[in-house]
Formats: sequence, C-alpha cells, structure tokens
Amino acid sequence: MSIPVVEGRRFRLGKYEVVGQPIPHSAHMLRYPVFVDGIRIGALASVPTESDCRFLEHPPAVPPLKIYSVIYRPGRPKKGTVRPTDKAVMPPVLELPHEITLPRNRDIE
Repeated sequence: MSIPVVEGRRFRLGKYEVVGQPIPHSAHMLRYPVFVDGIRIGALASVPTESDCRFLEHPPAVPPLKIYSVIYRPGRPKKGTVRPTDKAVMPPVLELPHEITLPRNRDIE
C-alpha cells in the first residue's frame, strides 16, 4: 500500500501562472514553480503571493562582493604606530595600609 499523495493544482496570480507539483517522496508538500509568459522564473515550497512572484521576476540589486586582500587587515595596528610598553599594560600594584590585615584561609595553616 502506498501513501496517498496530494494532487497538483494550477492557478494564476495577476500575470503570473503558478503550478503546484507534488514534491517527490513527500505525502503532502507541493513545489510551486512560477511562470511569466511561459518562462519559468523560479519556484517556491510554499504558496506564493503576488509580491513573492514580483520578487522572483525582479530581485533586488545585491551590492558587489568586497574582495579580501592582504593589504586590508582588520584589527591590526597601522604602520608607524608605537607598541605599548609592558609597564603601561601591567595593572598598578595595590598597597594596603599597615593596619589592615587580610583574612587567612584556615586550610593553609
């Protein structure tokens, strides 16, 4: 006995023609290819709206890819900068007054 498969369907959204086709090895999912004047412009796995179809026909412009080069090294110091000294990096030493005693751990004694 085989699993019953959902039947495909065909409908129009404005100037777009959408054909629902069963996805192979799926009982209830449909693939929706979108056509304009008989030319396939894309497909979706959910029921498309007219705005989805417009997006498939005229996708937004994508900015050009920024090419990585050895010259561009983010997070590196610029040429000519002076390295910080070790004294500037070390935290200041905290000096306690002579009257204050720190509590000692009992396990150490």
